[in-house]
Amino acid sequence: MLISRRHLAQLLGGAVLLSGMAMSGLAPAQAAPRTDLVLGMTTEPAGLDPTIAAPVTIGQVTWQNIYQGLVRIDRDGKVQPQLAESWTVSPDGLTYTFKLRSGVTFHDGEAFDSAAAKFSLDRARGDSSVNPQKPFFSVIETVDAPDAGTLTLRLKRPSSNLLYWLGWPAAVMVPPKAADTLKTNPVGTGPFRFESWTKGDRVVLKKNADYWDKAGAAGLDQVTFRFIGDPQAQLVAMQSGDVDAIPLFAAPELFTQLQKDERFKTEVGQTEMKVVAGMNSAKKPFSDPRVRQALMMAVDRNMLIEGAYSGFGTAIGSHYTPNDPGYKDLTSVYPYDPAKAKALLAEAGYDGTLAFTIKAPQMAYATRSAEIMQAMFAEIGVTMTIEPTEFPARWVADVFTAKNFDMTIIAHAEPMDVAIYSRPNYYFGYHNPVLDAAITKAEQATSEDERLAAYGEVQTILATDVPALYLFVMPKLAVWKAGLEGFWTNEPIPSNDLTQVRWTQ
Repeated sequence: MLISRRHLAQLLGGAVLLSGMAMSGLAPAQAAPRTDLVLGMTTEPAGLDPTIAAPVTIGQVTWQNIYQGLVRIDRDGKVQPQLAESWTVSPDGLTYTFKLRSGVTFHDGEAFDSAAAKFSLDRARGDSSVNPQKPFFSVIETVDAPDAGTLTLRLKRPSSNLLYWLGWPAAVMVPPKAADTLKTNPVGTGPFRFESWTKGDRVVLKKNADYWDKAGAAGLDQVTFRFIGDPQAQLVAMQSGDVDAIPLFAAPELFTQLQKDERFKTEVGQTEMKVVAGMNSAKKPFSDPRVRQALMMAVDRNMLIEGAYSGFGTAIGSHYTPNDPGYKDLTSVYPYDPAKAKALLAEAGYDGTLAFTIKAPQMAYATRSAEIMQAMFAEIGVTMTIEPTEFPARWVADVFTAKNFDMTIIAHAEPMDVAIYSRPNYYFGYHNPVLDAAITKAEQATSEDERLAAYGEVQTILATDVPALYLFVMPKLAVWKAGLEGFWTNEPIPSNDLTQVRWTQ
């Protein structure tokens, strides 16, 4: 049968058309979501064991990612079960009995059981302990492990905050056999394992394939923490794609650029980071409360927030944040009043003669705040010299440990940490029996109403006696790439809990 050229062309065209239709029916392959994350942080931790050092950066890398506790603090600031699946408290409040989860192992294969839990708590509270929150554990009389799945704590006195403290990074469970090397080789029970640490650059974590909580397994296979101290470099790293997220962006003046960029998701959340200018009350001139009070009245908090943090932040009048239960706004106790401040200094014997040095950690918020306060103090005849201080090593050595300072400025990030003012050797050098009694009343309260009333009294004493200049609460300025989800909006405890973080596209 002969086929004309025209007919052949029609047949071929139809074949091509059918072929095209068949090909168009095949959906293009969808790229699988990424399973790695690069997260930027401003400060590199000096070690990776939150049970032996104070800086919160340790917990921001390791807490809930590598290490876990008997209980945990969730994103709403509530205590939740973790390695202890339940607990009971005796009617007198002196005995806590925890039922531990079975089948949990540390990353090195060592079993988590009551013996490991007892070791962790005894290590935290022992005579040789260097745990930064050791005073919290002093309420514990004995720790007993009657069987592998049961842990019993007997207290010296009731403690309304015990469960809350057990949820902190300082109370995480550690493997007895590896405890001495956790600073550089962290081992926990969490959803990520430690992979590597390149000092000055990054820490890498890998997904824990043997994680005990299968329902809560991490959605990421690898997390890299990049340490970028310069705010401009943080902005460039986000814009260039070198990092995927910065949960605590360091430069509020640059944050608006990221807010306008559709490639990113930004949020302004709440934190516990109370920026305070601590004074060494153990020596003159700060042993005189009139000097402390006068300096507080010399500070225009709103102007300070605008200049130091581009208007982001909330003024505070004591060592308490609006997030904390029972918060009282006490900024009016010593409002900005340079004339009264100058008169009070003259009454204390410092009429234009007061001069001291502030050791300011080399972090943007601290440096800017110190410079603004320097100008404000000059208006009342006070000379403050700024001494830049490397953080954390030099600041910890000079201020926190040696108490070799006049004034300093730092963001205290631990939640509900007013008890630091009762510690006999804390760097403030402050002692007030009335405050100590109020804190004790709050910690031993048997009802929530009694507890909050006592904490209200604590706030009032601090606002009146001014052992530190109470400035503002830093916000959580967070940015991450569109397509990521699961980050905490607020930060009721310093953390980068990545358990629920994952890519959706």
